[in-house]
Amino acid sequence: MPFARPALGQEEIDAVADTIRSGWITLGPKTKRFEQEFARYLGVPEAVALSSGTAGLHLAFAALGLGPGDEVIVPTYTFASTAISVMHVGATPVLVDVDPRTLTLTAETARAAITPRTKAIVPVHIAGTACDMDPLLDLARRHDLKVVEDAAHALPTRYDGRLIGTLGDITVFSFYATKTLATGDGGMLVADDAALRKKIRVLSLHGMDADAWGRYGKGGTWRYDVTAPGFKYNMTDLAAAIGIEQLRKLDAHTARRTEIAEAFTRGLVDLPGLALPVAGPRATHAWHLYLVRFDATRCGFTRDQAHERLRENGIGTSVHFIPLHQFSLFRKTAPGPFPVADLAFSEVLSLPIYPGMSAEDVAWVIEAIRSLWNA
Repeated sequence: MPFARPALGQEEIDAVADTIRSGWITLGPKTKRFEQEFARYLGVPEAVALSSGTAGLHLAFAALGLGPGDEVIVPTYTFASTAISVMHVGATPVLVDVDPRTLTLTAETARAAITPRTKAIVPVHIAGTACDMDPLLDLARRHDLKVVEDAAHALPTRYDGRLIGTLGDITVFSFYATKTLATGDGGMLVADDAALRKKIRVLSLHGMDADAWGRYGKGGTWRYDVTAPGFKYNMTDLAAAIGIEQLRKLDAHTARRTEIAEAFTRGLVDLPGLALPVAGPRATHAWHLYLVRFDATRCGFTRDQAHERLRENGIGTSVHFIPLHQFSLFRKTAPGPFPVADLAFSEVLSLPIYPGMSAEDVAWVIEAIRSLWNA
């Protein structure tokens, strides 16, 4: 059983085939439609489709004008691209520890890292649940900081009844193959400021003030201006065609992920030393990951031993994440300490969870995990 499998069906196959037959496979009408439908789903004015979530983070920091001498607060418990995107604009990621239960950034950990050079905070929503956003937003307002949400795991997650994507200054989503909405690679950015969205859109395509669809579509003109040193971060219509169909299925896929997560919880809740995932304060859970923790002193075995035994039983798992301060790139500049992230890294394991899992698959995982205590 793989750790993850995209939930793609005939609808996505037909949509890609239709796009190929149309002759328009790069940024064009399908991308524009995907942006419109995604924005409508979130209830925001506009969304910008991109080649990846990482591209979205880079564009966010670039559009905010961050650069050398600026600092951005980033939780150490995240994927490397969160901090590397800060480095790409010449700013400095300042790593901080996380909440011991949800492994997300908190206002308390962020507050201690604020200096006169701090310009932004990056809440990273982990596994499908949200950071406690109100204290973070209040902290940002009091210190005049921008809030750039890394929502790669948080579609569709709600905080205090509102969908993630409607809270911070900029929010970035990922559509990587393992995500709740998968286009292979791809991402989407939303921002609450219209001028900022326009700047990001220009930066996403070489700094040009008109994209290919605007130039060559019906009523377009070949003339354009280059107004900024931009990047090549646009989404293609091939990816957008998949995204449109995935968005239509998102609620159904989330419901199935929730069913699987609830079955895991019922089947594993009594195991000594196994901590099960919970939603953050006032937040829902999209169940991008079902992340458990093995306390070796109580389980009698380590996370690594659990991973190997499950692999021997044909069950794929993964580890989310290696904290950033443990990588050589950050080790010298982020001395820590980071006790919460370090302990979590020694214990966490992400179990298989994807909409295509059958009841038999779920039972297989539960039985395999329970058997670890009898080995």
